Amino acid sequence: MASGRAGLIVWLHHTRHAKALKKYGNVHYVSKKMRYAILYCDADKRDAVMERLAKQRFTKRVDLSHLKELDNRYQKKHKTERRREEDELL
Repeated sequence: MASGRAGLIVWLHHTRHAKALKKYGNVHYVSKKMRYAILYCDADKRDAVMERLAKQRFTKRVDLSHLKELDNRYQKKHKTERRREEDELL
């Protein structure tokens, strides 16, 4: 049974070590400029993966992703509301 996945942000000393992250989970994105990687792993194994990554020499820090905490329910604005906002901007 799938328990879901957890997002981790792994701050690296250098991006050449991003390939080594594949054994800890799915690497979703690597930023060359800011030197971090977004990694997804099983939610059950999150704490163990965080501890193992924190002990590695190539990582600076490991943070949890806050994506699940954000509200992703959006509502369409009514036409009259949109017109009022456009008029206020002009």
